Amino acid sequence: MPETLADVVQQQSIGRIVIGLRDRRGNLPSEELLYLKSRGIIVQDAVDFYELITDKIYLDSPRVSSLLFSSGFRVSRGKMAYKRIVSIIFSAILLILTAPIMLVAAILVRIDSPGPALLRQPRVGRDGKIFTMYKFRTMRKDADSPGYQTPAQQKDSRITRVGYWLRRSRIDEFPQLYNILKGDMSFIGPRPFVPTQEERLAESIPLYRRRWLVKPGATGWAQIKRGYCVSLEDNVDKLAYDLYYIKNLSIGLDLVILAESIKTVLFGRGSQ
Repeated sequence: MPETLADVVQQQSIGRIVIGLRDRRGNLPSEELLYLKSRGIIVQDAVDFYELITDKIYLDSPRVSSLLFSSGFRVSRGKMAYKRIVSIIFSAILLILTAPIMLVAAILVRIDSPGPALLRQPRVGRDGKIFTMYKFRTMRKDADSPGYQTPAQQKDSRITRVGYWLRRSRIDEFPQLYNILKGDMSFIGPRPFVPTQEERLAESIPLYRRRWLVKPGATGWAQIKRGYCVSLEDNVDKLAYDLYYIKNLSIGLDLVILAESIKTVLFGRGSQ
């Protein structure tokens, strides 16, 4: 007599069954799985299991439609209100506390290399709207060609001596506190990029525009999970983390990201 799925589960002491079939019609032992589930066995979709163990969304195109029916991706007014209130309070406090540091940083940037201390760049925000983002200049004045910004890479020769230390300490990001206070950004969210880069990626990567469902952030889930993005594949992977954040947006997840970001600043693991 052939073994049933229930027999295998009992013999191997299996506690979780992961379903990874692309086409489940006529191929899924539904009744047996339902019986096992009623006995305490976890029956889980492979896409959900992937998300559980990797902390990112599975972006395999044939299964993208599963995101539509999954839990999450509910960016409620309550969540947005809490993020805005927190942003106003803490950005105002931090602007006052970090003002002396920013003054010293601005002076050092001007001494180290020709050009302005502050860099003003157009970035893509919530719903694809363009805003001006502020940060300390960490590269040479002529680092980018007119109208086109090349993303920074590890050991980028365009980065100045002072810029290197500003990036490692994240002090170059401090002027973004003004963007947060204004409402262009939140403390936590997908990292904003320049319009030319965003449009290029949006044309190449499905679901890329879903990054714009929430305000961009000074730090985010993708920033603490992976490093610099150079290739298209890097940006696909980063999008998987950004969508995970949007899907699971919560106070708890924000606190985890904030704690990891503080560790990055304190222990000098560098900017991502």
